[in-house]
Amino acid sequence: MASPKENDDVPMLPISDTSRTRPFTSRSRSVSLSNTCSTIDGFDSSTVVLGYTGPLRAQRRPPLVQMSGPLSSTRTPEPLFLLPPPDSVGISSSQPERYPSFATLEHKNSDDEFVLKHANLLRSGQLGMCNDPYCTTCPSYYNRKAAQIPSSRVSAFFDSKFHNALYDDAKGWARRFATTANRYLPGIMNPHSKFVQSWTKFFALSCLLAIFIDPLFFFLILVKQNDKCIVIDWPMAKAFVAVRSVTDILFSVNILLQFRLAYVAPESTVVGAGQLVAHPRKIARHYFRGKFLLDLFIVMPLPQILILWIIPAHLGASGANYAKNLLRAAVLFQYIPKLYRLLPLLAGQTPTGFIFESAWANFVINLLTFMLAGHVVGSCWYLFGLQRVNQCLRDACGYSDHECRNLIDCGRGDSSEAFAAWKGDASASACFQEGGFPYGIYMKAVNLTSHTSLFTRYSYSLFWGFQQISTLAGNQVPSYFLGEVFFTMGIIGLGLLLFALLIGNMQNFLQALGRRNLEMTLRRRDVEQWMSHRRLPEGIRKRVREAERFNWAATRGVNEELLFENMPDDLQRDIRRHLFIFLKKVRIFSLMDESILDAIRERLKQRTYISSSTVLHRGGLVEKMVFIVRGEMESIGEDGSVLPLSEGDVCGEELLTWCLERSSVNPDGTRIRIPSKGLLSYRNVRCVTNVEAFSLSVADLEDVTSLFSRFLRNPRVQGAIRYESPYWRLRAARQIQVAWRYRRRRLQRLYTAQSSYSL
Repeated sequence: MASPKENDDVPMLPISDTSRTRPFTSRSRSVSLSNTCSTIDGFDSSTVVLGYTGPLRAQRRPPLVQMSGPLSSTRTPEPLFLLPPPDSVGISSSQPERYPSFATLEHKNSDDEFVLKHANLLRSGQLGMCNDPYCTTCPSYYNRKAAQIPSSRVSAFFDSKFHNALYDDAKGWARRFATTANRYLPGIMNPHSKFVQSWTKFFALSCLLAIFIDPLFFFLILVKQNDKCIVIDWPMAKAFVAVRSVTDILFSVNILLQFRLAYVAPESTVVGAGQLVAHPRKIARHYFRGKFLLDLFIVMPLPQILILWIIPAHLGASGANYAKNLLRAAVLFQYIPKLYRLLPLLAGQTPTGFIFESAWANFVINLLTFMLAGHVVGSCWYLFGLQRVNQCLRDACGYSDHECRNLIDCGRGDSSEAFAAWKGDASASACFQEGGFPYGIYMKAVNLTSHTSLFTRYSYSLFWGFQQISTLAGNQVPSYFLGEVFFTMGIIGLGLLLFALLIGNMQNFLQALGRRNLEMTLRRRDVEQWMSHRRLPEGIRKRVREAERFNWAATRGVNEELLFENMPDDLQRDIRRHLFIFLKKVRIFSLMDESILDAIRERLKQRTYISSSTVLHRGGLVEKMVFIVRGEMESIGEDGSVLPLSEGDVCGEELLTWCLERSSVNPDGTRIRIPSKGLLSYRNVRCVTNVEAFSLSVADLEDVTSLFSRFLRNPRVQGAIRYESPYWRLRAARQIQVAWRYRRRRLQRLYTAQSSYSL
């Protein structure tokens, strides 16, 4: 133990008066500055005191005072201008005038510039705020300044700036009405606001409902097998029209919101993260040039117009045959652009990021998309099957001698003789029998179209769609009808696309759960190939396999150093404090400060040892300190004494004292390095079980001791280290035993000498 006199008293730097800030003195300006005050906002209470420079409206310039001597004089500076007599102005010359601070003026001007630049977003309040903590588009100072500027100030600013434009120039009632209505409309909204994100998710779900609704219009048409005619289910038609109208209203609201939604300028994304455009005219122009026409075409209520007005007014209740063709054309003509517009929303691709960010949400979206494909295929199969039934009835009508063209639509001539003859026509009855017409893949749909239950028709069609997509229409043989062949080819192509995209995504999601196991398997295969290439003996191979298996179980295949690289420094420090909380439990570090512990935590490396591994061997160099986290070790001394080590213990702690002894500090503060070949170990340390630990190398420990040598050289700390260390305790016990044996031998020799002398 070093004596108290050997403490390295490094002289501290004296606190000199020169380090204090001297009061800055300067001469008054020879020219009075005039500032034009902005009328946008008033100045705050911060002012700057200026010396009196004379009346601003003086008829003649006061004479200058001759200035002599050095410019850097330390005396009180003389004024450059003569002060006028007090009675010439009417106030005391010693009373200073107060002017607004230039810093305050610049701050106000910057705030006004900020208000002008983001005025439309600030008017919207919370709708204009960016609630995305990971946003790289909105300015970093946007939310901070927007929160500091009260809404009353923004409204007052707009009232003063746009009052004339809104009211004085309003020459008619239309402009005044538009101005009044504009108050109740939302302002420009930030695409990263919480409201917009919630609306986007809700709108995506409504789009999914809208995509499901349109094919259901095909099931409104069914066949009366006894009457050999086609009819429309009008009660269900009105229900479908109501649901479709709700989805159209939601889509119309979304169109209106697009005129109030700020966007990122495409040209600004070339350099930087992009610039948010919040001007109403630019937003409207951008939307008009973009997808406005497509959205307008999608929101057009074509099925509602057909069912509620065109078919009842021009075709009547019996116009099912023509209604079938009109509905097919209207729905399919509008459905393809709707899929093109709305499928990216379901996939989560928007200009502002992903809509559904969780993995389970994407999994559900993939399932719904697969269901949508089966829904569309089944609905088209039902419609095309109904069309083939209609074609069979038309062919049967052509073979008969009766006027039956109009009888194919139910409701026309129900009491006529031609209708009775048509009901008993053999060719028409053959249309509903197997082999009566080459239906091909629509054979199952023939009898399905005559069911009155909408649920039965839709359920079986959905099942058929799922079956054909899953099997790629492998069990279907089409007839020679060209449309049927193309439809079968479309099913095969759609099935392949779904398997390549959706099923592939679902497979990746399911495989992600076992990805670590797959990586472990690949790692083991690489290790086996390496050992085979190096021709390692079987005993070493067994130990390598055990080490790899335990290392993977301890680390889960994650490299913590790579994870820490891109994290902030304070976050790394907090994580290390949590991971290396065992340092607080280690007896050797119980008296150390957090700064020393943080320096040690930054240099700790994770290590794993399998059972029977040797950490230190007698006569070898001690190259690291090992902190045991999990497992057991044993330290065997020269005399065969065994010291057990477990969780919370340290192996190689004598390296800390050795590093302190290698360096000393002179009284003048210079460090002296004492050359040394290294610290030799006088014990064997081996693992009893598999051990998970952290190690601190000699080089890292020397860095820590050099940075915190003053604290670690404290005799109290070194005494505590020696007292709490198992190594030093064992060494002290051995020295006590040696001293006791030596004293015992001396006493024994002395007793023998006295006995012989007495004799």
